[in-house]
Amino acid sequence: MTERSALAPTSAPAPADRRPSRPRVHYAWIVAGVALLVLLGSAGFRSTPSLMMDALHNEFGWSTGTIAAATSVNLTLYGLTAPFAAALMDRFGVRLVVVCALLTISTGAGLTMLMRQPWQLMLCWGVLVGLGSGSMAGAFATTISGRWFQARQGLVTGVLTAAGAAGNLVFLPVGAWLVEEHGWRSAVVVVSLAASAVAVPVLLLMRERPADLGLLPYGATEAPPAPVQGGGALARSLRVLREAARTRAFWLLAGSFAICGATTVGLVGTHFIPAAHDHGMPVTAAASLLALIGLFDVAGTVFSGWLTDRVDSRLLLTVYYGLRGLSLVLLPQLFAGSLEPPILAFVVFYGLDWVATVPPTVALCRRNFGEDAPIVFGWVLAAHQIGAAVVAGLAGAARDALGDYDLTWYGAGALCAVAVGLCLALRGGRTAAPAAPAAMV
Repeated sequence: MTERSALAPTSAPAPADRRPSRPRVHYAWIVAGVALLVLLGSAGFRSTPSLMMDALHNEFGWSTGTIAAATSVNLTLYGLTAPFAAALMDRFGVRLVVVCALLTISTGAGLTMLMRQPWQLMLCWGVLVGLGSGSMAGAFATTISGRWFQARQGLVTGVLTAAGAAGNLVFLPVGAWLVEEHGWRSAVVVVSLAASAVAVPVLLLMRERPADLGLLPYGATEAPPAPVQGGGALARSLRVLREAARTRAFWLLAGSFAICGATTVGLVGTHFIPAAHDHGMPVTAAASLLALIGLFDVAGTVFSGWLTDRVDSRLLLTVYYGLRGLSLVLLPQLFAGSLEPPILAFVVFYGLDWVATVPPTVALCRRNFGEDAPIVFGWVLAAHQIGAAVVAGLAGAARDALGDYDLTWYGAGALCAVAVGLCLALRGGRTAAPAAPAAMV
């Protein structure tokens, strides 16, 4: 043995080995953050047409009905695209589908600067932006929370769902200022550039599944089953619909969620401002109340996601629809010509309840349909949009025929009672108990 080898340390650990390793952030939270950014932008992109109605009417002479038709196409495609988008994400990957969707929105918004005919608005904002936005609808949030989280699924679903309301809160004031100060074209340029910019973090940071990084889903103690591949996205979406439609749970979930869309987007979202104006409230004040509903929507949806991890989802939906129906029945007596405490109380409550139904509905889809839950929820979301479209039209017709919205609010309350019955008819619905705390946060 040489002198050097005799003097060399034999087993002393390096100083770094004695330091306790610090827990690192699970990559699931990074993926959820990217998804949150995408959904924030998507909500803002969809809100732009409502800001441009007067400007397009003044420049091109198009009627409000013509412009609204493009918005109707947008909303319809937004709902009908969701189940196919979920299947495309399974077939080709979340990153590719979301990037293509964002570039489709960017193209559709950008091309509106060149339009001269109503059909061009229908194509650009109705079809292209509708398809792009629908590809990032509820199925996207369901896919991300289902793949990357075993613990905190309800909370993550609630946060991602709340991004829709938050996106409107951020973009609507900015978009309105752009349209007023610089014209409607400035707003669509911002939408086009923003959609392209959001695609960058998706390309750089989005990953398909935890296994791609050698990780388990957040909170999981064992690897989930390998995904089953095969078949086209269209065929799979239709197959899942066909199989789900044979179950009682699907029709109960679709029916209750159609009532959810009817009593939120279709009724309050479309007709709250003119109904308040009928009672003497200035349009600007009524619009501010509707924006305030969106503010409380964020808090209510996140809290509902937290509750979904802990409480029977069926019970949550029963309470949500029951209280919503009661508030809608009382609404005609709460309207006033100014911002009185009763109408402010309605706004706070209704904001908290607005899309609080989403996390427990997603949880019930997961419990009843397993790996097909994102696609099934896409079809349930399509029912939501159809319910919204039907009631939006019926409420307008009732206002024209009767001179006020009172019967509409009472009818919406009755619909919520039907939704309560549908939710009570669901079997099971208890979300899985939270998994053991993950090693990483």
